[in-house]
Amino acid sequence: MPIKLIMDTDPGIDDAAAITIALNHPDLELQLLTAVAGNVTVDKTTLNALKLVRFFNSNVPVAEGAAQPLIKPFEDAARIHGESGMPGYDFPTDLPKPLPMTAVEALRDTLLAAPEPLTLVPTGSYTNIGLLLKTYPEVIPHIKRIVAMGGALGKGNMTSAAEFNVFTDPHAAAIMYASGIPITMVGLDVTMKALLTPATMQTLPTLGRTGTMLHALFTHYGDGDQTGVPMHDVNTLFYLLHPEAFTTEAMWIDIQTDGPAIGETVGDIRGAYHNGRTNANVCVDIDAPAFNQWFLATVAAIS
Repeated sequence: MPIKLIMDTDPGIDDAAAITIALNHPDLELQLLTAVAGNVTVDKTTLNALKLVRFFNSNVPVAEGAAQPLIKPFEDAARIHGESGMPGYDFPTDLPKPLPMTAVEALRDTLLAAPEPLTLVPTGSYTNIGLLLKTYPEVIPHIKRIVAMGGALGKGNMTSAAEFNVFTDPHAAAIMYASGIPITMVGLDVTMKALLTPATMQTLPTLGRTGTMLHALFTHYGDGDQTGVPMHDVNTLFYLLHPEAFTTEAMWIDIQTDGPAIGETVGDIRGAYHNGRTNANVCVDIDAPAFNQWFLATVAAIS
């Protein structure tokens, strides 16, 4: 049976690749796309989600979410993803409309209406998720698990301690990790290993209109170097479909919500501070060659 999921996202170039796979993979059944301010402002992330839905002629609904973090001032990543969030490709302009409700309302309605609990995949800041869990806690039993891109046990990419998604809204991240919902943290510890190699990048334009579109976006991506290009958000879907490619460790994750380490995901790696309890399954290693092979095969299979 396909995995039924909701993506909460801030496209963003690597988000675009993740959405591409979520919309098309036969083993995934995307129920809803919600957009949040993150890589760029929420009007742009919503527009980018609609562009991808239209590109693939999909009927997956899109809802616009939070325009700013719960407390912390908003800081985008346009320096990495460009001013539009998805530069480099001319998408169709006859776009569908977003749902006439907020992302939080759409998340609530979709979760409560589903015949079985759904998997939630946040790949941007967690503002919509934090608002959902605080405003409508009755949805919690309807969330099977959360597979979230974000965090790091080691070096961050916004500060020495903090990864971007958690840094953007650490207070929302703290709400999510305190929710009691099973969480898998797919952070920089694996996403900075699973780089698309130069050979993979060279192959992409030969893989039809989808490969051409993704390659055009990737060439405008301000992340990565000559060794490879990180596809942070795509790792969540690779984990869902191929958890055997990951090494994980169960631990308690705390979120720093102030001070110079704001946005840090602090892992109790010794199990010393929470009486043996854990609140996350943390990805600590990945089969990077398998990721590249899977990514190319997945893109090639999309018509």
